[in-house]
Amino acid sequence: MGGTSSTRRVTFEADENENITVVKGIRLSENVIDRMKETSPSGSKSQRYSGAYGASVSDEELKRRVAEELALEQAKKESENQKRLKQSKELDRERAFANEQLTRAILRERISSEEERAKAKHLSSEFYKVTTEQYQKAAEEVEAKFKRYEFHPVCADLQAKILQCYRQNTQQTLSCSDLANQYMRCVNQAKQSMLEKGG
Repeated sequence: MGGTSSTRRVTFEADENENITVVKGIRLSENVIDRMKETSPSGSKSQRYSGAYGASVSDEELKRRVAEELALEQAKKESENQKRLKQSKELDRERAFANEQLTRAILRERISSEEERAKAKHLSSEFYKVTTEQYQKAAEEVEAKFKRYEFHPVCADLQAKILQCYRQNTQQTLSCSDLANQYMRCVNQAKQSMLEKGG
C-alpha cells in the first residue's frame, strides 16, 4: 500500500455469514481481498461484500474501487513529490541568488576597502609632504627672524697671552701688567669700532 504509514484506526467486524465487513474505510490490496475470499465459506467468485457505505458490491466493483483508490493515492504521492521537487528547486534558486548577492556585496566591500586604504595612504603621504614643507618654512622664518649673532672674542690672542703669563707668574702678577694694558687698549678699540658701525 505505498510507502506511507497510516495512523488511522480501523475496526473490522464479522457479519452473519462470517464475512468481514469494513466498519471504517480502509484501502485493501488484492492479496488481502484474495485472502478474504479464501476464508469465506461459499468460495464463489461473485461473492458480494458489504462496503464502507453499507451497499453490497461485487468482486469486480471492489477491485475497480481499490484500483481507483490506489491510482488516486499514487497520483497524490506523485503530486506531492512534484510539489516537493518544485519547492526544492525554488529553494535552490533562492539560495543561489542569495549566495550571488552575498558574493557581490563582499566584492563591493573589498573594492571599497581597497579604495579607502589607497585614498588614506595618498592623503597620509600628502599630509606628510605638506607638514614637512610647512615645518621647513616655519623653521626658516624663525631662523630669519631670530638670526643668531656670530661673535668672536675680541683680542683673543692677547687674552691667551695674559692668561699664560698669570699662570707662569702666580706670585709676581705685576710682571704681566704690560700685556694687560695692551689687552685693555685692544678691547677699547673694539668697542669704539662697534659703536661707530651702529651695532
